[in-house]
Amino acid sequence: MRTFVYVDGFNLYYGTLKGSPYKWLDLLALFQRLLQPRHRILAIKFFTARVSVTPDDPSKPQRQDTYLRALQLYRPEVEVYFGHFLSHNVRLPLAAPTTRQRTAEVIRTEEKASDVNLAVHLLNDSWLNAFDCAVVVTNDSDIAEAMRLVKQHHRKLIGLATPGNRHPSRQLTAHADFSLRIRNKTVLQRSQLPDPIPGTTIHKPATW
Repeated sequence: MRTFVYVDGFNLYYGTLKGSPYKWLDLLALFQRLLQPRHRILAIKFFTARVSVTPDDPSKPQRQDTYLRALQLYRPEVEVYFGHFLSHNVRLPLAAPTTRQRTAEVIRTEEKASDVNLAVHLLNDSWLNAFDCAVVVTNDSDIAEAMRLVKQHHRKLIGLATPGNRHPSRQLTAHADFSLRIRNKTVLQRSQLPDPIPGTTIHKPATW
C-alpha cells in the first residue's frame, strides 16, 4: 500500500521528544515500526520552522540544522517544508492578579504556515493520486477539514498518529480509519539515526 506520512514537526517535538534523549529520530525507521508491513512508505513530509537563537540556548538553530541535514541525507524519503515564527508583545491577564497588577505584557511566539502547508500537501497529493494511505502526525484540529475532504472526495485511507500522551483530538479521529500513539520509549530508542551519519562527518549534537 502506497503510504505518505505528514509530520507536524512541532507537535511531534513538544508532544513526544522535548526533554527526552530521542531527538536524533529516524522518522522512516519509526513509522516502519509503528505501521503494519503492508504500508510501503514512499514519502515522509516534515513540516517545521527555523528556530531562533535564545539567550539561554544560542546553539538551538545549529542543532536543528544538523538534525535536518542528517535526516535528509540518510533518508531520501524525507522532505522538509518550512513555515516561520512570528513574535509580538501582548498583554494578558494574570492567573493570580493583585490589587496593583492584573495584567502583564508577554512575548508571544507562534508558528505560522506549517499546519496550512501540511493540509495543502495532503489535499494536493490526494488529488494527484500519489498515495493510497496518508498518515497524519499531529493533534492539531485545524487539519480536520483537509482530512475530511480527502476521505469524502478521494476515498483514501487515513491514519492519525498522536504524539505523546495527549488524548487524540475528536475532530481528527472522526476522519481517521485508524489511530496510533507515538510514545513508546522502546520504539523511539530503536528508531534513532546512526551517529555519525554514514559517509559524512555529521554527528548527533553533544548536548541536546
